[in-house]
Amino acid sequence: MGKRAAQKRDLRRARKKRQHVHDTSEQRGTAELPELSSLDEVPSFSELSYSARQAEAFEKICEQGEALGTPREELVIGCVVRLDRGFPAVLSKTSLFRAEFATRLTKAGLDAGIPARAAVGDWVCARLPHGHDMGLIEGILPRENDIARWRGSSRGERQTLAANIDIVLVVQQLSDRPVSCNRIARSAVVAADCGARFALILTKVDRATSQSLSRDISCIREVLEDTCPLVLTADPQKPNAEQAQKAASKLGLPWGLEEVRALVPAGTVGIVLGESGAGKSSLLNRLLGRETLATGTVRTSDDSGRHTTVARRMVSLPHAGIIVDEPGLRSLPLVGHERGLELVFPEIAEAASNCRFRDCTHTHEPGCVVRKLVDEGVLPQSRLEVYLALAHEMRASADSLDPDIVL
Repeated sequence: MGKRAAQKRDLRRARKKRQHVHDTSEQRGTAELPELSSLDEVPSFSELSYSARQAEAFEKICEQGEALGTPREELVIGCVVRLDRGFPAVLSKTSLFRAEFATRLTKAGLDAGIPARAAVGDWVCARLPHGHDMGLIEGILPRENDIARWRGSSRGERQTLAANIDIVLVVQQLSDRPVSCNRIARSAVVAADCGARFALILTKVDRATSQSLSRDISCIREVLEDTCPLVLTADPQKPNAEQAQKAASKLGLPWGLEEVRALVPAGTVGIVLGESGAGKSSLLNRLLGRETLATGTVRTSDDSGRHTTVARRMVSLPHAGIIVDEPGLRSLPLVGHERGLELVFPEIAEAASNCRFRDCTHTHEPGCVVRKLVDEGVLPQSRLEVYLALAHEMRASADSLDPDIVL
């Protein structure tokens, strides 16, 4: 056998080996996924709705598919209701099925700037070939909005947490320690940036004293003002829950699960956003009326928790809408969220545009309109400090990106 023939033979063997490893890995991955028939709380198709723009895009993809020889009856419109290790579960009018992505979709998405990966909440055009239990996603329909964060460093990427969301529920736990208004405002900026409404849910209020609760509410109101609804909750089984409810009532604050349900009425989709240990899964279990989602312990040293939610999924709430259950976020970097910052702090953004110097830091410069608002008592100093911290972080993050990265 000649040298060239031997090289070709070795190349064929290497290709077969790589393909075998890929196939085995993919089979192992799908084998470890939960059976769709075993999943609870999956919404029904009638609880979801797509827009006229998405319906039009679906018909266009169907026409393109038919031109390429795809039978029209194999194409369905569906919503991604769950992601397990990146494998989407798609709900159509007639079935719930696992799906993978068409190769041409991945390549076309990269070339045209179309999302190549689906997120929970995405509406898709999927193909269900006769006799197959695995669908094929032929196209991701235009998103009405999406909530995303930056993942990685100078060459990171924008990670979509969920798509087509109506409201973002920012969950923050309380204790006797001062609440981090910076953290709350950060989540509010990310939520506002996607164009959805947002609300703040304070959990574990039973751990706060009446004094610390009053202090935290005062801080939150100064920083966020009236930009979002606020609801307080606590596990009714906790010893201090009744006392916490009375303290909340004295402050004139909404309390309990019914107030949370009212934020996500039937026909709407919300996402729960918060750090690990904030009480997201416990809150959802109480909203569902049973222990469906895993919960974990929290370190007493820093109130941090471990991830208990490992899949992104839609959960149907009784007598309410749909919630996207999201794994806890260890970090929420602000990269490219300038629009959200302006929406959460509109009066500061407007005043800053009228400062004497374009690069005004709003700390000491003459002719600073923002400082004038503080001096006149119109703008709380704490609100300005949070704004400046988040704006500085966004500028530093943008400067750290490689020059070819486009936000």
